[in-house]
Amino acid sequence: MSKTLHFGLIGCGRIAARHASIMQQHGKLMAVCDIDEPRALSLAASYGARAFAHHEQMLQAMEGQLDVVAVCSPNGLHPIHSIHSLQHGCHVLCEKPMAFTLKDSEAMMETAALHGKNLWVVKQNRYNPPVKAVKELLSENKLGRILSVQLNCFWNRPASYYEHSWKGSLELDGGTLYTQFSHFIDLLVWFFGPFEPAHVQLANLQHQGIIEFEDTGIVSGKFACGALGSIHYTVNAYRQNMEGSITIFGEKGTIKIGGQYLNELDYQQLEGEPISGLPAGNPPNQYGNYTGSMSNHPEVYEALAGVLLQNGHGQMLNTSAEAAAAVAVIENIYCMAGRSFTSLVPGFNTLQQPLGH
Repeated sequence: MSKTLHFGLIGCGRIAARHASIMQQHGKLMAVCDIDEPRALSLAASYGARAFAHHEQMLQAMEGQLDVVAVCSPNGLHPIHSIHSLQHGCHVLCEKPMAFTLKDSEAMMETAALHGKNLWVVKQNRYNPPVKAVKELLSENKLGRILSVQLNCFWNRPASYYEHSWKGSLELDGGTLYTQFSHFIDLLVWFFGPFEPAHVQLANLQHQGIIEFEDTGIVSGKFACGALGSIHYTVNAYRQNMEGSITIFGEKGTIKIGGQYLNELDYQQLEGEPISGLPAGNPPNQYGNYTGSMSNHPEVYEALAGVLLQNGHGQMLNTSAEAAAAVAVIENIYCMAGRSFTSLVPGFNTLQQPLGH
């Protein structure tokens, strides 16, 4: 592999612009695609890249010229776009959520293994300083046995957020836990292992006729480690995002990561030395009239480049198996609420052979 990474980009929405900018620090953006051709042409022109209207056109035309494809398309298209990119010999960096089902996640991982390529899923909140500090506490068992955990996700998404967009549809968005809060579910699994929901209550309280799923949910259950857990989430916080927090009650301490995006250490009472000297985190991603999770994409790309260029300091903080575990938790929650899923990768066995050969 060359010392300069050559990137492709599927989907040219808001987060794609963030990817494109950071790619330039590690190589060159060679090609982009979007069914909205003016959008693709605009982004391509900014970086001297080629523009395409369909991902298969891009992958076939750029065969052998791309090292990494970033999948930034609507959620429901992540599995097929990732699988096709892997089949064309590219490593894949997929935006969250990886998929809507564990079955499709496994299909993606099987394709990566079959073609000897890496499949990563963006989980940038793992790089938040307080998150990393708490992960270290847990890894060193400094909180002792974990008794219970509370996740609160209180954000604001007005009707305007969903206008003229794929967001809000079951087919392409998938649900509030996939689009807004999959990063938070990922951290629960990273910290404490698998979570089994025991009681799920979901409701659409303020977005009727706007979205095809819930805007509020309350979930209780149990982690594999034995701790009790609760998840309370909504996109009905008044006017602006209010809180994204994880509170942990352990034998040897209580600690809360909070702020709006798990970016602040709100509370700690520990048997041992308190956490101190945390660096300031990055600001959240800005998307016009709303904000998203922390803008740690540079750290994600730094790690990716380190792995692929073998420069000795690249180690991804997450694996595709961990991303799939978070998908499984969300899928289980929705299934318990009465929702059924079908694979978005029809006839996966017929996709095993590389395309374009």
